[in-house]
This record gives sequence, C-alpha cells and structure tokens, in this order.
Amino acid sequence: MSTKNQTVAIVGAGLVGSLLSIYLANRGYRISVFERRPDMRKHTIDVGRSINLALSNRGIRALEEIGMADAIKKITIPMNGRMMHDIQGRLSFQPYGKQGQFINSVSRGALNEALIDEAEKLGVEFFFDHHVGNVNLGETVINVNVSQQSTINKKFDIIIGADGAFSAVRGVFQLTDRFDYSHDYIDQGYKELHIPASKGAFQLEKNALHIWPRESFMMIALPNIDGSFTCTLFFPFSGPLSFDNLKTDSNIIDFFQKEFPDAVALMPELLSDFQKNPASSLITVKCFPWLRNKTLLIGDAAHAIVPFFGQGMNAGFEDCRIMNQLLDKNNDDWNIVLPQFQDLRKPDAEAIAQLALDNFIEMRDLVADADFLLRKKIEAELHELFPKQWIPLYSMVTFYDQIRYSDAMSIGQKQKKIMDEVMVIPAIESCWQNLDFENIVAKLSR
Repeated sequence: MSTKNQTVAIVGAGLVGSLLSIYLANRGYRISVFERRPDMRKHTIDVGRSINLALSNRGIRALEEIGMADAIKKITIPMNGRMMHDIQGRLSFQPYGKQGQFINSVSRGALNEALIDEAEKLGVEFFFDHHVGNVNLGETVINVNVSQQSTINKKFDIIIGADGAFSAVRGVFQLTDRFDYSHDYIDQGYKELHIPASKGAFQLEKNALHIWPRESFMMIALPNIDGSFTCTLFFPFSGPLSFDNLKTDSNIIDFFQKEFPDAVALMPELLSDFQKNPASSLITVKCFPWLRNKTLLIGDAAHAIVPFFGQGMNAGFEDCRIMNQLLDKNNDDWNIVLPQFQDLRKPDAEAIAQLALDNFIEMRDLVADADFLLRKKIEAELHELFPKQWIPLYSMVTFYDQIRYSDAMSIGQKQKKIMDEVMVIPAIESCWQNLDFENIVAKLSR
C-alpha cells in the first residue's frame, strides 16, 4: 500500500511521539506533530520535574532501527549496577546482570531534542504551542488551539495520541461509550535534587545508579555527562515523615544529615533545590480500548507507569518498534495494524505496570536485606550455570528484548515460587553453594 500521500497527526512531541514520527517518516508518511508546550530547544521547560532516564535494550533496539543508537551513545553514561549507600555511608555494589550488561543514564531533554532534530531532517512538521482542543474520532479531524483566538480543524488519515499520562486525546476517548479507564497514584511523590561536579569530576562512582534505601522512602542518583548527578527523593506526601513535614530549612537539613549523611555533604544547593523544585506525583494509568476508528493511544497516553523498573521510556519505544514491525508485516494496512497493535501490547503494558510497582518495594526495602541479597546471589549462580534456562526477572525485562514483558512476568512468578522453597532450606546461608542447581532449574519446566 502506498504511503506517499497518507497523513498522520501525532499529538505530543515527547520521546515516544518524536520517535514514532521518525519511524513513520521513514516509511513515507506525511507527519504533523502537535505539541502544547513551546519548543524545548529554545525554551527551558519542566525544571525540577524530569527524572533522569535509564535507557536499556528495548529502547536501544528501537534507536538502532532508526539509525540513531551511535549518536545517542554520546549523551549516555553506562551504569553497571546499583551502588547502595547505607545510613553510615558505607557502600555495596550489586551488578545488574552478567559482565558487560548495563543500563544507560540519559537526560530526557537531550534525548528528546536529538529525536526532534532527526525527525525534522526527514520532513516531519512540528507545531509547538498547539494545544489539542478536541478530536472528532469518527471523522479523524483534530481541533487545535493555536492561541485564545485561533483554532485549526484539520483532517488526517490517522491520529495517534502520544501526549503522555494526562493525554488530551485520551480525554476524548473517556467521553465515549464503554471506555475503561483507571488511574492510581502511589503515596510517594518525588522531588528532584542535584549533586554538582567538582572541578568537572564526578563526586560519586560514575558508572552506577546510586540508591539510598530507607524502607519507607529512598533517594537515587544518576550520572550526567557533565560530571553531575541528578538525584531524586521518593518520599511520602503525608504522614510523620513526609513532604508535608519538611518545610523549614532546619527540618530539611536535619533530615538529610540523619538519613543521607554522605550525600548531603556533596549537595551545596540542597536547600535551594528542595524549596524550589516541586514535589510531583507518580501515577499508573490503565485504559481500554486504545483505539477508536483511526485514532490510537500509544506510550504513556495508553499505559503510564511508575519509574521504578526504568521501563517507561523503553516500553514506549518498544511500542513504536512493534508498530513499525506490524506495518511491515501487513503492508501498511492500518485497518489490520491498529487492532493488532492494541491486542498485542495491552498484556505487556499491564505486566510492566505491575512489575514497576513491585520493583519500588525491592529498591526501597529489600536491596539492603541479607536474605534478599542471598536470593540474588543464588539466582546469579543459576544464571551462570544455566544461562538459557534461568534468566533472572530483572535481566529478562532489561536485557532480553526478545522476551515480552508479559512472558517475563509469568516466568518470574514461577521463579519466585521456586526460590521461596529454596530460601527456607535449613542453614541456606552456609550451604547454598552445594545446592542441586540442576534440579532447581528443572522445576521451571514442570
């Protein structure tokens, strides 16, 4: 099917919308991207709200397909594992996977700008400061507010809502019959903080994701290419220990000196950052269907998740790759592709949403727990001895992009049940190296 004269409107010039525009422009579609915010290349936006991103195999595979993986490497820093900071400032390192496996710290803004630049080279038209007022789902007509006095109505062959967790396009879907929608906020919010470089040098280990786990809350830090670290405090909104009760300068300093003494010494702008940057919410969005006529939801607009598995962007990028794959398979027949995409991706979106919530508990509570660390050590040994039969859940999600999220979750649940049995073996901490590892792995296929 010829794509030459087919028009596609993408709502949202964020990471997913920009990547999708590149995929579709490469296929010959005429792409218009509408973004309510100003052009981020000319204006600073969302200061204090951007969690640094962890780019892993699923996202990298999509970037490889559009020929941008090498260019993006220049703005990423490999992170080989978690560097844990206990309350005394003592360090312990937990590799993410086997030797040579790592995730990448990347600035959301730098990555987004690179994608927009590439899309424009391919002829994609971006319309910034254009806010979607309505979508006529039956006619695939988009209504865009350019200013208080000016609106545009334009018809497209396809409309794709890639406009994030608070999607305007999804808002139109929510007015239609038999549309299931739910959103859940967790009790914790996040606040962005900063560890600057010291004379251009990193003040913490460069190639690690740093975590200060404190049971009911935690702080993390990801490296930036300028030698600084972007820190994020995940903390309850209310309660005895919460954002509500950290208001005065003395309260803030006392709290950080008690809970993160090694970090606070590296944060000269702590008070300013804490008072200036907002405490933002973390949301999971579930909805169905993602498709109405020729209008589709994709990325966070369809399935926003919390950031604790580092998969939000990667899942959105995988959406784009799967979409492109289905267009290849079905000769660009959108009548086949759109419903197939929805049916294929929905179970994977639900799986990674749950895994992300589960991983918050792991990062916040369990990474400093002796039994948990022993469990991970045994699983690493199983993976070393039987690399194809036993792949730890984290590795399946992060490094094995050929395994669907839904399959990874299913296998992970079976592994957990097996490991629960292993961990109650008497004196397991001293005898684990003598386990019958072959029999443990065999249980996966029973």
